[in-house]
Amino acid sequence: MIKKGIILAGGQGTRMSPLTKAVNKQLLPVYDKPLIFYPLSILMLAKIRDILIIVNKGQLDQYKKILPNGNNLGIKITYKEQDKPRGLPDAFILGEKFIGKSNVAMILGDNFFYGQNLSSKLMQNTKLKNGAKIVLHKVQKPEAFGVAKIKSNNKIISIKEKPKKFFSDLAITGLYFFDNKVVNYAKRLKPSKRNELEIVDLLNIYRKKNKLTADLIGRGGAWLDTGSIEDFYKTSAFVSAIENRQGLKIACLEEIAFNSGWINKKQINNAVNFYGNCDYSKYLKRLLKIHK
Repeated sequence: MIKKGIILAGGQGTRMSPLTKAVNKQLLPVYDKPLIFYPLSILMLAKIRDILIIVNKGQLDQYKKILPNGNNLGIKITYKEQDKPRGLPDAFILGEKFIGKSNVAMILGDNFFYGQNLSSKLMQNTKLKNGAKIVLHKVQKPEAFGVAKIKSNNKIISIKEKPKKFFSDLAITGLYFFDNKVVNYAKRLKPSKRNELEIVDLLNIYRKKNKLTADLIGRGGAWLDTGSIEDFYKTSAFVSAIENRQGLKIACLEEIAFNSGWINKKQINNAVNFYGNCDYSKYLKRLLKIHK
């Protein structure tokens, strides 16, 4: 059972400059919440309560203002600073002490997931005992992504990064589940031409050992990558449309924690006082009324 998760929230966010010159991308608003709430909510929905957030050097205080240590959410949040981006697998090297002897999930700080039965899908993936599992999503422009070709049993045959010719339309999202061997495998990797450790190289180690499987987000689900300013605002529009139509919030951390039995009404009241007079607080107040 995977009980530990990493959010990789470093990086320079250069595609969204100049916005990201002063503020980390993951702290910018996606509709009514900071982007970091969305990947954090995914780990919480997977019932992962021990979480490491990797941030850029010098930006730790910004994160601690909004997410101090997780006590208010019934979870534990640890932080680690990264002096410069060295590629996704570096998260497992930086997080070696945090991971210990556990299996681990990792989600990229700029990824957004939404869908029916998402919670049950996530919890199914946390049952991983050995090997690795990646989450795939069908896309219209596979040439813009790392993509995977799979067999009927969801075993991955091959992976290609931004293929020029059609190879597969299943994009590799930024959500991964690994056994404990991931730390040693990450340490063995050599930097690519970009001078970074590549996630594809790490996944290929598992694939060659026949230990890499896939989980697919079906037609009712959505995965959005907020890497560019255009994608960022598309995600905001998506969240706005869903929330205003349904009257339910996506990635309301206190609601997830409350429904999981990790916090009580007193802690929700504390959250209302913390956030102040805003729509997010009004939503939490409605939550308290419903559970009177």
